[in-house]
Amino acid sequence: MSALSALPFLKPVHLRPPRSSPGGQRRHTLPASEFRCLSPEDAVSVFEIEREAFISVSGDCPLHLDEIRHFLNLCPELSLGWFEEGRLVAFIIGSLWDQERLSQAALTLHKPQGSAVHIHVLAVHRTVRQQGKGSILMWRYLQHLRCLPCARRALLMCEPFLVPFYQKCGFQALGPCQVAVGDLAFVEMQHPVRGHAFMRRNSGC
Repeated sequence: MSALSALPFLKPVHLRPPRSSPGGQRRHTLPASEFRCLSPEDAVSVFEIEREAFISVSGDCPLHLDEIRHFLNLCPELSLGWFEEGRLVAFIIGSLWDQERLSQAALTLHKPQGSAVHIHVLAVHRTVRQQGKGSILMWRYLQHLRCLPCARRALLMCEPFLVPFYQKCGFQALGPCQVAVGDLAFVEMQHPVRGHAFMRRNSGC
């Protein structure tokens, strides 16, 4: 029997619990978090989260797997994923739009000359909901858009019950959306994207 197994209280350093700080409070190590643009290789993970989040509520997904791959190939810089310990836990996918308001074509098209970012979907993994991750991710995403010279405003469409959430994120309601999906009606909302030059000088963009 080794000395280590004979004396179980002698744990290797890497297995010992963290020591308390001088103030008496235990230091905690937060899970490693990473925010990055998504790639086509992330499409399946994205779709799994989206499918679980939306099908139970509306019976359909804003983007199907081939559409996710389509946008992540065309404009990955308009997406943002939140990864914890290498696992995707939340994401946003957007594309560019070139008109004042959204139309049915905005659901599938990316307009490279546009200045409005159409946010197609925001979804959070079921195991980490009710933790404020959706609003944190949206804040990070809007900061990310300020680094992109093409982006002047963000547009999205949502069901009425989600309007208060997006208002807390700084979006303003524009009124009923022209787009309809089946029997679902949507409210269109927008958020200005400002300070491009300042953000590029001061945020490493």
